Amino acid sequence: MSSGIDVLVLGGAGVDTIVYVPALPLPYADSHMVPAIEARAGQTGDFVALGAHALGLRTHHLDLLGADHHGDLVRALHRDRGVPLTEVPQPAGTKRAVNLVGPDGRRLSLYDSTRGHEDDRLPPETVRALAAVSRHVHVSITQPCAHARPVLRETGATVSTDLHNWDGTQPYQEQFAYAADVVFLSTAELADPERTMRRIAERGRAEVVVATAGADGAYQLLGGELTHIPPVTPSAPVVDSNGAGDAFAAGYLFGRLTGEPPERCGLFGAIAGAYACTVPATRADVIGREELLRTATP
Repeated sequence: MSSGIDVLVLGGAGVDTIVYVPALPLPYADSHMVPAIEARAGQTGDFVALGAHALGLRTHHLDLLGADHHGDLVRALHRDRGVPLTEVPQPAGTKRAVNLVGPDGRRLSLYDSTRGHEDDRLPPETVRALAAVSRHVHVSITQPCAHARPVLRETGATVSTDLHNWDGTQPYQEQFAYAADVVFLSTAELADPERTMRRIAERGRAEVVVATAGADGAYQLLGGELTHIPPVTPSAPVVDSNGAGDAFAAGYLFGRLTGEPPERCGLFGAIAGAYACTVPATRADVIGREELLRTATP
């Protein structure tokens, strides 16, 4: 087992097949000619782990993986980037998705729902051993992670989660929202973002709730006060929004775990998220610590 972990990431390992399409929504046709279709390792947990590691945080990733080609891609990604990975056998195979990416960088993700079962679990003893030596645990909202929450409470490690494009009503995400100290989510599907953020803070244990709003920046609820995190202008053309939310979470957690004030954490998240938007989805590339700190310097 690892010791001295800054960020333990639970869940969210998998492979995406990237398809660049002429428009979203995609017009109906018998066929479309598209650029090269590529499969690459990297789903939400992978990107948070890679992002935290690149920023100098001691990172470890735990998830279920299949004994298949796609699992090999995930294993190779972690090995090549130097991110420790503990894998649990997944008979149903490694999680997969198809991402349709439009010309403006927006994406539509299609997830293969057969790559898991209701009784999938992360072994409690493994979760307990890793979390016990971790300063912080970031929990993906994949099904096996829901069952790890009681074990995490026992260890006393602080917890974050990302609800992604939650609409504020589906009960599945609530179990994650109310059990985390730091909650990230997107405003994309929220009718009233501030109301949803305040409900998370009131009903759960969250110290801070951060809602990302794309080109409009983000919003941070802390101590009952809602503040705006200004957007950061990307240093290169925006080509893909895939992984931007994961990058934001990694940048924010880097600030939090290195003792930065909340507004600085928000800035780090915005910088990392903006950088991710300049990276084609076919590449698993994340901002490094030196570039992030240089960009954050007035």
